[in-house]
Amino acid sequence: MPRPRKIPLSLELMLLAAACAPLVRADGVVVDKVYSPYVQPLEKEIEWRAVGLRGGADELDSLQIHRLGIGRSFSDRWFGEIYLIGERDEDSSMKLQAVELESKWQLTEQGEYAADWGLLFELERERSEDQSEASLALLAARDWGKWSGTANLFAIYEWGGQIDNELESQLRLQGRYRLSPAFEPAVELYAGQDYMGVGPVIRGVVKFEGARQLLWELGLVQGLTDESQDQTLRLLFEYEFY
Repeated sequence: MPRPRKIPLSLELMLLAAACAPLVRADGVVVDKVYSPYVQPLEKEIEWRAVGLRGGADELDSLQIHRLGIGRSFSDRWFGEIYLIGERDEDSSMKLQAVELESKWQLTEQGEYAADWGLLFELERERSEDQSEASLALLAARDWGKWSGTANLFAIYEWGGQIDNELESQLRLQGRYRLSPAFEPAVELYAGQDYMGVGPVIRGVVKFEGARQLLWELGLVQGLTDESQDQTLRLLFEYEFY
């Protein structure tokens, strides 16, 4: 097997710059999916994921955010998805809040460098408010034996008539032990504006006939600061087919 190349200097500088930037989040909700940099050719998927927040910041107490997405790969390097985003708090029923377009670009072949790299582009538009959000994320992943590490470094720009235009950033980290395809324990860390949290995650893949599978993830993230939500539950189901 050829020896992985060193990480390009340009990517090292991007990683350093993102790590040194202030870690904040436009809507105050930091815990979400940790993205891998990989794209599978001919893949199609239907995804539902949700986060539920409890305690901590008053304006986010008992908030639920749900995302329903449909996506597909357009080549062996590009993947696109569209999401409907709904929100519900303790005083109201579920409401369609926003629409989001997402695209992932796998920059390097798996194993080409010491780490694998990708970029994620997101554009979100609020349904009832004059508010939009665009984000760019640097995705990195690396394996050590049965361990896998993944990092997401986001730069986020929010604008609209009812808010102050802001440029912000965010960090998501995951360390995962590949015990078996059906069960993989992990730990995740999140950092954002007035938020830092860490917690356990479990995930697995259920395989079906005909190149179909269901990926599931369940995590409970505990806030580490007084300003953070006390607990955030995150759930993901991703049905993949070809």
